[in-house]
Amino acid sequence: MNTAFLNVESSATGRRWVGPSVDADRLAEAMAQATRLPLPLARVLVARGVTPDEAGGFLEPTLRDLLPDPRRLKDMEAAAARFLAAVKRGEPIAVFADYDVDGGASAALLLTWLRTMGRQATLYIPDRIDEGYGPNVPAMAALARDHRLILCVDCGTLSHEPIAAAKGADVVVLDHHLGAETLPPAVAVVNPNRQDEEGDLGHLCAASVVFLMLVEANRQLRAEGAQGPDLMAMLDLVALATVADVAPLVGVNRALVRQGLKVMARRGRPGLVALADVARMDQMPNTYHLGFLLGPRVNAGGRIGAADLGARLLATDDPHEAQALAARLDALNTERREIENRVREEALAQAEARGLEAPLVWAAGEGWHPGVVGIVAARLKEATNRPAVVIGLDGAEGKGSARSVAGVDLGAAVQRVAAEGLLIKGGGHRMAAGLTVARDQLEPAMERLAALLAKQGAGAQGPRDLRLDGLLMPAAATPHLIEEIEKAGPFGQGAPAPRFAFAGMQILGPRRIGESHLRFSFGDGMGPRIDAIAFGAFDGPLGPMLADPGVARFHLAGRLEINSWGGRSKVQLRLEDAARA
Repeated sequence: MNTAFLNVESSATGRRWVGPSVDADRLAEAMAQATRLPLPLARVLVARGVTPDEAGGFLEPTLRDLLPDPRRLKDMEAAAARFLAAVKRGEPIAVFADYDVDGGASAALLLTWLRTMGRQATLYIPDRIDEGYGPNVPAMAALARDHRLILCVDCGTLSHEPIAAAKGADVVVLDHHLGAETLPPAVAVVNPNRQDEEGDLGHLCAASVVFLMLVEANRQLRAEGAQGPDLMAMLDLVALATVADVAPLVGVNRALVRQGLKVMARRGRPGLVALADVARMDQMPNTYHLGFLLGPRVNAGGRIGAADLGARLLATDDPHEAQALAARLDALNTERREIENRVREEALAQAEARGLEAPLVWAAGEGWHPGVVGIVAARLKEATNRPAVVIGLDGAEGKGSARSVAGVDLGAAVQRVAAEGLLIKGGGHRMAAGLTVARDQLEPAMERLAALLAKQGAGAQGPRDLRLDGLLMPAAATPHLIEEIEKAGPFGQGAPAPRFAFAGMQILGPRRIGESHLRFSFGDGMGPRIDAIAFGAFDGPLGPMLADPGVARFHLAGRLEINSWGGRSKVQLRLEDAARA
């Protein structure tokens, strides 16, 4: 085994630090020389498999270069043609969307496009508790009585019976969840994760699939000499959905999110403006804001309130309505956090009692709110670096959500357990899945799921490694360097933000912020000091260790960012780990 980075075999959080290999360092130095890029940025690019020849294109991803031809996806031409026919003929249209951010953004894309064309559509989002995920027979039959076209977004690929129940209406499915061997009886099923697709676009979220359908619709309009709406102005919705649905930020997703963030910064969408204001966002939007400030608030309605609040917020063009909806979602999000904290404590205790070293970490509890089990599963996954399932039991059944780790296809495994009869139903995609299980099948279902995940390598890599992109001196951590490194972004799922170490630092002025956060500055005694923030430090060992450092020196590891406050911008380290030097 190679020597631990800075000889840190067990840090404050019990992790072994792993730095770039000798080969990676050599490649980074060669790239820095060939491209004249800063060495820390070259290290980040090498870690992502980028060559010197590819560096320029990687740092400036464009939709012109990366956006796929929509017609690469099966049924795309038919879907766009049927959609346009309904628009031209003035047929009543319904949009049936999932209740999460991806579903809401997908619906908002369609509603915005239609409004620009002088058309409207009925929005239908099922209640998470009463109806569950995806189309159901009563809802589809009712919609079909009053509409000639039903667009199912972020759902529908496995909904054979509900789509068959939509008598008298055509159904178009725009989805990204894993498909089965047969497709439902729809006019078109556009899904990069259909079994008969090549799979190279499988990383797209549903909003991206909807966006591509609108690209195709605009193309068909142009062929007729007509003009469609400005799609570039809608990329803020695609960016939000991509990040919030934890789609990997690779390939075209990088370009969609980067451009979408620029659109969002222009503050042209009333719903996102109102939501950013209630979330007290006072900086240029980035992926952190999308994933941790905006996304959870959009989701709050679907989790514990009215399911359609998020989609209505994203689609509205009325600033007053947007402010009212944003305030309601913000309040629901606060309530959601309180419910989540209770469930998380119980789930973690149960999972720890069962053991955290297995390929699958899971917990099930009586009356756990179905709206928070997905978030709690994500927390368990993050804490253990293993796929996690959290299930709320009610009567003879339990409804749960699952979250995966990189390299483990959770959706396929859940789908297989469902096909084997151990689940009432289940499905999803690589990183997330949902399931319904009979109470008396809970243990065997989880045992089988764990076995399938173990075959994919789940549990083989412990949570003990902290991967670092290199070592920096405080004097090198300048705003200019951070701006250069940001060009390798956006960062998120599949493209983690670079993490750097600072060796032998003095801790200066540590102070507790709020209930559990720690703020301090650090330096090497020779160069400038850098501010640092450690969120949740007092929930673990980091806070107590650094709050009273004495004369000791510490190795620090985290992600660099620019903190803008009061019109000033300063470098800040978002601390993740530390070790005594």
